[in-house]
Amino acid sequence: MKKLLQTGLANRLDLTGMKRNPQEPFTAAGIRTELLSGLTVALALVPEAVAFAFVAGVHPLVGLYAAFLVGLITALFGGRPGMISGATGALAVVMVALVAEHGVEYLFATVVLMGILQVIAGVMHWGKFIRLVPHPVMLGFVNGLAIVIFLAQLGQFKVPGSMENTGHGMSGGEWLSGGALYTMLGLVALTMAIIWVMPRITKVIPAPLAGIGVVAALVIGFGLEVPRVGDLASIEGGLPMFHIPMVPLNWETFEIILPYAVILAAIGLIESLLTLNLVSEMTGKRGGASQECVAQGAANVVTGFFGGMGGCAMIGQSMINVKSGGRTRLAGTAAAIFLLIFILFASPLIEQIPLAALVGVMFMVVIGTFAWNSLTIMRKVPLTDALVIILVTVVTVKYDLAIAVVVGVIVSALAYAWSNATRINADTEETEDKKVYRIQGPLFFGSAEGFSELFDPKGDPDLVIVDFAGSRVADQSALQAIEAIALKYETAGKRIQLRHLSRDCHGLLKKAGHLMVDSADDPDYEIAVDYGVRTGILGGH
Repeated sequence: MKKLLQTGLANRLDLTGMKRNPQEPFTAAGIRTELLSGLTVALALVPEAVAFAFVAGVHPLVGLYAAFLVGLITALFGGRPGMISGATGALAVVMVALVAEHGVEYLFATVVLMGILQVIAGVMHWGKFIRLVPHPVMLGFVNGLAIVIFLAQLGQFKVPGSMENTGHGMSGGEWLSGGALYTMLGLVALTMAIIWVMPRITKVIPAPLAGIGVVAALVIGFGLEVPRVGDLASIEGGLPMFHIPMVPLNWETFEIILPYAVILAAIGLIESLLTLNLVSEMTGKRGGASQECVAQGAANVVTGFFGGMGGCAMIGQSMINVKSGGRTRLAGTAAAIFLLIFILFASPLIEQIPLAALVGVMFMVVIGTFAWNSLTIMRKVPLTDALVIILVTVVTVKYDLAIAVVVGVIVSALAYAWSNATRINADTEETEDKKVYRIQGPLFFGSAEGFSELFDPKGDPDLVIVDFAGSRVADQSALQAIEAIALKYETAGKRIQLRHLSRDCHGLLKKAGHLMVDSADDPDYEIAVDYGVRTGILGGH
C-alpha cells in the first residue's frame, strides 16, 4: 500500500514535467537557467505578496519586504535548495485578527517571537517529526493546496478598484463581465498554452517566463484594457529599514503576541517541512528539516525587525522554480534580488504586467500540484487511507494547512491503533497441571482490554504460563494489564509465570511480588517503563 501511495505521488510529479535538469548547475547554461527561473518566480511573487498583505490588513510593501527577506535568507541557508519562501496566505489569515485589534507594530513583534520559536524547534531537531506524516496526508495536502491556489486566483477576475480593504482582507467587488471577462479568459488560456507548448520547442527560456513575456507584450503592444499588477497596488518603495517594533516591553504584550506567535510558528514550519518533502521528491535529495527550521526562524526574526509580515515556504512558487529548472540556491537568491529590484527601480514596468499572465502560470501550477492519480489510488488503497486523503483535502480548503495535517495524522494514528488493537489473540495449550497462553499481536493501550479477556482465572489450572514471544509489550497500559491479570490469578490462589518479557518489564513486575518470571530465554530489547517505576502506578511502588 505504501508503495502504491508513493507511486501516486511520483506520477503526480510526472504531470508537472518537473524532471531533473541534466545541466550542471554552475556551467554558463546552468547559471542562465537558474537566473531565468529566479526571474520567473519573482514575477509570480509580486501579486501573491500584495494580495496576502491585503488579507492581513497591512500595506503591500509589508508583504513585499517579507517576500524579499524571507526568500533571500531561506534561499541562502535553508535545508533544501530549490525551495521558495515568502509571505503566504496560511499565515496572513491568522495575522488579520492581531492587526485589526492591536495594530501592525504588534504584528512585527509577533513575527520576531515566531522566528525565535522556529529557531528553537530547529535547534531541538523537532523537524524530524515531519516523518510521522503519512502518505495519504501528503496526498490530501497537495490536493487541498492546489484547490486553495486555484480559489485564490479567482479574485483576479474582479473589477480593479471595486474591492474594499476592510482590515480583514479584500472583500466584495464586482466580477468582470462581457468583453473584459472574455479577454481575461483568453489571455489566461494563451498563457497556459504557451507554458504547455514551450518545452516542446525549446528549454532555453523557462516556459512560465515565456508565457508571461508573450502575453505581457501583446497586452502592452495592443493597449488591451485588462487588469494589471498596478491595479492591485503600487509596488514602488525603498530599501527595508531596520525598525524595532514599537510595542511596550512588558508581560501584557507578551501575553498578547505569544498565542499568535505559537500558531504562526507551527503553521509556518508544517507548511515549510511538507514543501521540503515535496521538493525533495522532485529533486531526488533528502534531509535538511532541522536546517530549514532554523533558516525559517532566522528569516522571520530579521523580517520582524525590517517591517515585514513574516513568511514560510510557498509550494506554488517552489514548483514554478523547480519546473523552470531551478535546482540550487542561486535561483531562490536571484528571485529575492529581482523582487527587490522591482521594488526599487522597475515598479512602473512590473505594474504593467497583466494579471491574466500570472493567473495562467498559477493555473498550470494547480494542474501540476493536484495529485490526479490519487483519484485512482483511492479505489485501491484501504478505505481509511482514502478517507484520510479526502478529509485532509477538505480541511485544508475549509480551514488551513496546519489543522488539516494535524487532523490527518490523528485520524491515521487512531486507525493504525485500532487495527493493531484487534490483532491481540492467544494460542493455548493445556495439561492437567498447567496452561500455556502464547500471546500473538502487540500489547498496548488499545489492545489491553482484549488481552484481559483472553484469560479465565477461575477455570484455569493452578499454574498458568503466559508466553510473549509473539507479542510486544509497548507501554504502561500494557504493564498495567499484565499486573491486573496477575492479581486476578493470585486472588484465585493460582500461580502465573511470564516468559519472553524484556528484562526491565519483567523486573518491574517481579518487584510487585506477585509473579514468577522465567527469564532464561527472554530477549534483550528496550521498553520505556521508567514512568511506572517513578510514580508507583505499577506494583504499588
